[in-house]
Amino acid sequence: MLLDVGLADERTDAADEVVGAIERIVDDVDPPTTPLWRGSSSPGPPETIVAIERLDACRKGVVVAARAYLYVSRRTIIILHTMKGVVYQGEHHVEVDEVDEPTLQGPNDAIIDITTTCICGSDLHMYEGRTDAQPGIVFGHENMGIVEKVGDGVDDLEVGDRVVAPFNVACGHCKNCEEGKTGFCLNVNPDGDVPAGGAYGYVGMGPYQGGQAEKLRIPYADFNALKLPGEPEDEYEQSFALLADIFPTGWHGTELADLQPGESVVIFGAGPVGQMAAYSAKIKGASKIYIVDRVEARLELAAEHTGAVPINFEEGDPVEQILSDFGDEVDKGVDAVGYQALDPDTDVGSDAYDPARENPAVVLNQLIDVVKPKGQLGIIGLYVPSDPGAPDEMAAQGRLGIDFGKLFEKGQQLGTGQCDVKKYNRYLRDLIAEDVADPSFVVTHEAGLDEAPDLYERFDDRDEDVLKVLLKP
Repeated sequence: MLLDVGLADERTDAADEVVGAIERIVDDVDPPTTPLWRGSSSPGPPETIVAIERLDACRKGVVVAARAYLYVSRRTIIILHTMKGVVYQGEHHVEVDEVDEPTLQGPNDAIIDITTTCICGSDLHMYEGRTDAQPGIVFGHENMGIVEKVGDGVDDLEVGDRVVAPFNVACGHCKNCEEGKTGFCLNVNPDGDVPAGGAYGYVGMGPYQGGQAEKLRIPYADFNALKLPGEPEDEYEQSFALLADIFPTGWHGTELADLQPGESVVIFGAGPVGQMAAYSAKIKGASKIYIVDRVEARLELAAEHTGAVPINFEEGDPVEQILSDFGDEVDKGVDAVGYQALDPDTDVGSDAYDPARENPAVVLNQLIDVVKPKGQLGIIGLYVPSDPGAPDEMAAQGRLGIDFGKLFEKGQQLGTGQCDVKKYNRYLRDLIAEDVADPSFVVTHEAGLDEAPDLYERFDDRDEDVLKVLLKP
């Protein structure tokens, strides 16, 4: 938050209090620094920038205690406050550190106080050093909260509104946005590493600070913020938080596969997104749902809440298990695993996740094998063009050994790409609000921001008790 404490030629009591505190701090600096605001105005152009480690000042009875940056110009003193955020420090290392609070950068921006932000499996790709992410990124692309401030150009939001932000950042008026392809906005990331699209707190997805912090700036806020009913921390808080990503993404997987009522479907991966894909298939009226994973607790959860038939790939070839149980190939398939898929033909070893068992093409090929001719595949698991930790040189460049000849022979179609969250989120919101859907069954932990490093480590270790973590700044 920007704290404007008054104009140089229009000094207020509040400004005098802040200036006095600043001067006391500056006077204590060794070596001494020229005191500021000795006169009633400060002539000339902006000339002084002083970094202050800690500022204690009173304005309207509120104590401001934060590391701050003081900018002194001819007319205005501005104090930039900091907040806590989850910051990537390098491979397998995040810390909760002080980061700059977001500010309004344009008339269409809004600032929200975060009430819930989630740790996502996609964050683990960065955490593990499996992307080109550099230290300093504030993580967090699944965010909801209360509007604190809006720009002059924001018409539909008011201070106090409860909102959830799609993980996509989109402008709302480019060709792709007008066609509903908000995950591939053409305007929000011109200098990024992806052809189109932006997101909060993710490598290559634009300059948008993540929301695993106390506050978040939402650009194009009228377009990107979805208003929610109710009050913070009500019975819908957990479910509404999942509208930022995993519930729409799971639904998107079934849409890419063109799943119709009465059809059979297999979902590979029983993580949070795979759970949501199976749940979406149930809501859509799938006649038979299979879900494939190696973690019994996750398979049991899916069976309980979605009616899916659990398939443990450590107990045998998942394709053969499904064909034996169903008696035929299934109609549709969804990949909710991505490029860190484990090959069931490799040595199981211990129960711990072992990157040496990875085969980034294995799930795609299993889907090709188990889905019927002319069936469709929805690929929502993440695949990347650069993987520093890949098992071989080809995979490091995002090139995979896919059985394309068999895909062609079977006349299968596949859809890929990140979810266009806005295409689905208001409808899924209404399913939740009307008690038709409750995706919160995947939530295993709620914790304060300070517990994020430990929970990242446990999530990365594939702790079976950690499925979906909600952080409460």
